[in-house]
Amino acid sequence: MAELPSGLLEACVVVGASGDKLREIHQLQLLSKLKDLPQLEAEVLQVHAPPFVSKEASSNHLTGPAFSRIQRRKSFIKKKRRDRPAEATANGEPASRVEGASTTEDISVPKDLDLIALPQLCFPGGLQLAREQREDSYHYLVFTDLFGNRSHGVVVQYYRAVQSFQESGIQNGHRGNLSKSRLYTPFAVCVISKFPYYNALRDCLSCLLVHLRLGRQSEFEEKVKEFSAKLSLVPIPPPGPLHVLFSLRPLQVVLPSKEHQDRPVIDIDLHLPFLCFTCTTLLQVLSCVLQEQRLVFFSADWAKLTLVAESLLLYLQPLSWQQPYVPVLARGMLDFLMAPTAFLMGCHISHFEEVAAETEDLILVNIDDGNIQSSWSETIELPTIPLNAADSFISRAECLQLHYDLELCHLGVGTDANELRCQRRDWQRRLNTEIQNITLELVVNIFREVQDFLNYEHRVFNSEEFLRTREPADQPFYKKVLDTHIFHSFLRERLNRKPDAFSRMELNTRNNAQRMRGMTESPRRPPMSELSRSGYTSYTSPEDRLSRRLGASLPNLDQPASDSLPKISNRPASLRKITPDAGLKFPQKVVKVFRLPEFPPPLAYQYVQNYYSDMVISLGKAISASPSDDSALLARYHYLRGLVNTVSNRRLDALEDFQSLYKTDSDIFPSQMVKSLVDSLLESERIQADRRPELKHLISRVKRDQERERSRNGREQEEDAVKRFQLPKKHMQLEEFVKCVQESGIVKDQGTINRLFDALTVGHQRQVAPDLFRVFYTIWKDTETEAQEVCLPTSVLEHIEPSECVFKLSSSVKTSRGVGKIAMTQRRLFLLTDGRPGYVEVAQYRDIEEVKVSSAPFLLLRIPSLKLRVRGRKEAFEANLKTETELWNLMAKEMWAGRIMADQHKDPQYMQQALTNALLMDAVVGSLQSSKAIYAASKLAHFDRMKMEVPMMVPKTTAETLKHKINPSLELAAPQAVDVLLYTPGQLWVSLSGGKVMVFDASSWSLTHTCLQVGNARLNCMLGVDKDQVWMGSEDSVIYIICMMSMVCNRQLTEHRAEVTGLALGKDKYSHKVAYSCSAEGTVMVWDVATLQVKKQFRLSCGRLLSVSNYNGTLWCCSRDSIMEVWRNGSLKNRLSLLEQHKGSTTLFSSLLLLPEIEELWSVSVDSGEVCVWHLTDTSKPYQRVVLQDCTGCYCMIRVKNQVWVGGLGRSSGKGKIYILDMEGHLVLKELHGHSDRVTALCSAEDRYVLSGAAKHDGKIAIWKVE
Repeated sequence: MAELPSGLLEACVVVGASGDKLREIHQLQLLSKLKDLPQLEAEVLQVHAPPFVSKEASSNHLTGPAFSRIQRRKSFIKKKRRDRPAEATANGEPASRVEGASTTEDISVPKDLDLIALPQLCFPGGLQLAREQREDSYHYLVFTDLFGNRSHGVVVQYYRAVQSFQESGIQNGHRGNLSKSRLYTPFAVCVISKFPYYNALRDCLSCLLVHLRLGRQSEFEEKVKEFSAKLSLVPIPPPGPLHVLFSLRPLQVVLPSKEHQDRPVIDIDLHLPFLCFTCTTLLQVLSCVLQEQRLVFFSADWAKLTLVAESLLLYLQPLSWQQPYVPVLARGMLDFLMAPTAFLMGCHISHFEEVAAETEDLILVNIDDGNIQSSWSETIELPTIPLNAADSFISRAECLQLHYDLELCHLGVGTDANELRCQRRDWQRRLNTEIQNITLELVVNIFREVQDFLNYEHRVFNSEEFLRTREPADQPFYKKVLDTHIFHSFLRERLNRKPDAFSRMELNTRNNAQRMRGMTESPRRPPMSELSRSGYTSYTSPEDRLSRRLGASLPNLDQPASDSLPKISNRPASLRKITPDAGLKFPQKVVKVFRLPEFPPPLAYQYVQNYYSDMVISLGKAISASPSDDSALLARYHYLRGLVNTVSNRRLDALEDFQSLYKTDSDIFPSQMVKSLVDSLLESERIQADRRPELKHLISRVKRDQERERSRNGREQEEDAVKRFQLPKKHMQLEEFVKCVQESGIVKDQGTINRLFDALTVGHQRQVAPDLFRVFYTIWKDTETEAQEVCLPTSVLEHIEPSECVFKLSSSVKTSRGVGKIAMTQRRLFLLTDGRPGYVEVAQYRDIEEVKVSSAPFLLLRIPSLKLRVRGRKEAFEANLKTETELWNLMAKEMWAGRIMADQHKDPQYMQQALTNALLMDAVVGSLQSSKAIYAASKLAHFDRMKMEVPMMVPKTTAETLKHKINPSLELAAPQAVDVLLYTPGQLWVSLSGGKVMVFDASSWSLTHTCLQVGNARLNCMLGVDKDQVWMGSEDSVIYIICMMSMVCNRQLTEHRAEVTGLALGKDKYSHKVAYSCSAEGTVMVWDVATLQVKKQFRLSCGRLLSVSNYNGTLWCCSRDSIMEVWRNGSLKNRLSLLEQHKGSTTLFSSLLLLPEIEELWSVSVDSGEVCVWHLTDTSKPYQRVVLQDCTGCYCMIRVKNQVWVGGLGRSSGKGKIYILDMEGHLVLKELHGHSDRVTALCSAEDRYVLSGAAKHDGKIAIWKVE
């Protein structure tokens, strides 16, 4: 049996006093023997849960037609009236069915529905009779099961007169005063749902009360059951831009959808806490929630308790409250407050003094008065939210428009109630979105820097280092929060790289410095411009705080203006920069509303089936009427139709809808439901499905996913693990040492760690003792702290770049330029003079000509000194560094060599690596404290050794053409091959192994999107299809479609049956835009870009098909063994191949390039170092071959202006080479040497720059200037 989707209703429960007790009290009232009305015990009177109707049990495969999961049921004993046929009330109606004499009934209810506690929660203040009619009262409940799953309830209490046949008789011979003897008893109707539709369910209950008041009391139970059955027919809309509307008369009720898959349903007025508390108090409450305190909310209005508590928890999304949560505690449940664990609960204000006096360590939040205090004092002594985040939150909150009346000032008085409600909903939705953005930004500002202290490979969070780099005043807050369950869950999601609302906003609100951080890896140091403002001892101004990443920021290695990176557009490098007084403005998304058909008689099976048929027809019309390019809306309609077809047992139709959904938006694909649906197929249905290729492919994919799920189950525990970094307790071999250093956050590069291991094990066995590592780690961190405590005066800061950091200071020494401390930054050495601090330039690393150890005379002694010769200066600089001389000699040489390498290769990472090496030398010397310390440190002189062993000169042509290098694998554990490069206006897309995609801002070459995961297989090709789409062909036979605006992959084309190898754009014979795709086994497909439908497909007989190109009405397809010209109908027009006589085999093609202006086709091969040029009019053989000197094979080729760029592999060097050929003269113009492995990808950026990517031993991207 297929698992049915959840609908709006889980259960509807009626709670009230027993009929026997009501009659007894009513008798006393009539006899005037009742002075005070007693409180009665509430009990369950009715329970209604789906399914309400089902087809006759002739087929075991058919299920009841309602949106309800097949739930495990349990027995519940409830009192039931005994029919009294002779009784009648004063108005002639039969006595109420719920007020008759009672027996017991054994009923079946959902397993996780607790009917024992429910009566108390429906009447949390007790069930109180009244002598006058009272207003209806609503409140809201939250139920949590043992597994942490929540259900939500909306309760309405309404009063009804207690009637008896005795009212029409004569009491003791006299007619009593009926008006004075009338009693009113409350009944509670509780609607329970898996989804927090508080406003919608309140509206539903309001409609129910209208019908109950108009009907007779004898119809009460039937009307409630009919009401429940209608709600069970309402489907829940999927996440995205489609809401569901249904009519219950007299109101139209709207179910809003989730905004995103990872966000909860919002059907609540999120601004209520802003009306109850000041912003400062609100931040105090949120701080207590984040610290998992024992919180109790109080109010005289039961409804406020849940609404305010739910709003506060929504404010902290995606952080999720993990502790006990009972927003409404009935009077008999106050002992819950004695629980020793953290919790969030709510009580009536009348219990405030009692709770405060008898319980300890509670945070008491008075919603009515808008204040917060502890149970032991009237103040809160807990740490507050960090000031920078709090300032931003308050400034944004002050800009909110919280009063709806101000929106109505310019409007007339509406006469249509549903129209007025619609206007109010739209206003509330806009306000809720603003509040969500503001509170999400608060969470991002609090926890933004957490990710800088994560090691994803080993799943480690360096909490000590994170705490150390916080502002002193913020550290108590973070110490508390870091030990909470809520933060642990958040950490797990960060380590899993969950693409949720937090990660999206964190990315969108990075400033330029934070974006540039992703470009280089170096030890954490704050730039001097930040240190000079803060001194690291006090808070900076709010403007500086928000963009500041002090302890976690990476040094900015931008070249001076003269050496700046090439820029392709004038677009600012930072998408957004947060400022405290600027509101977060995000475009309001357009939302469609789907109206459900009018409800049928809900307790008749055939009528319900007709209702579903009507809904399928309506959804079909909506699909036909929707624009073909609005894939998000189409996906939601397919989702709903798939649900309806599932519950009405149209399984194959449901699978077709889910297949269409998978193609248009895989994010909302209900995999578990489809798996259950596939498992429930009858044999005849399976045969039919096998005849439909789309369904057959879907079923096979479901089975593959099941296999993958089973194999992944063993890794679930590993994916949930979050470790804190700890110093080792035993000796470490190389493998353990590498892991430990990576976890510590000191350095990630394995080559550097290997050299560090060599350094620490000089003269010892090949293992590092735990004591030695602890000393080394302590010195490393102490050096960081010392650098952060350096506060340079303004007179010194004027001479250095704002982004520079002081990484190392010597002791005070005598030099040839005065007495002071030598400071090392990432750009230069300078002397910080003693006395009145002053600046004396020693050398910029690129200007150094010689570094050597010397000795200076002092009386009869010779003191070791460091001597530097600098370009443009006659006299050498000499410093009497004494015992520090050898260390500074090593560090200065390494920085000098790193600068030379960085300048020649236009790669700032060389400088970062040299800086890391120098600081590691310092820590090694400090930790070893032996005669071999300098020799050990020299093991880390990587670039200085390269400079001595191999020539460092880059060929002049390469140096002139190369502008910059970037490393897309920087945040990964090891270098990855660059498989595909794609330039779209303003962005560079980089595909790495395993479906990883990096996106760079082309104005600054800074990383904007880290590691988008597009499937799990290698990507073979990428294509910019229009302004908002990038198509990516994968080894797993899927074409993934990325939305460039949201950077989300939610559409997939799954028609190919082998790996997709090529993509191209073109126009069909009607000039409509189409896309071409090819797969390895020879299939070519033509796609309608607007509808994503296959217009035509055919299969070619060839070896591995590599690419497809469109030209002049024909397609040119390149395979390993031939190049084919194909008519649009798939028939072969021409085939080209190269038979090498001396090899006796066919050359393996790798790429082709069409040059229609000169009617030529160029081809290259993986096993040949030449370019073959063919005439399009005569393709019998190439009319010219251009030999590429010292080349073993070519892998990619592009055209740029009147040039052709070819990427290959050098024969003698075994390194990557790029050949630039003149398109018309067929001559090699340049040879470029920019990669240490073969060149695997090329792309052009507006014909101004060419970008090349290399295989995994290099893994970098070079940016070349086009002449």
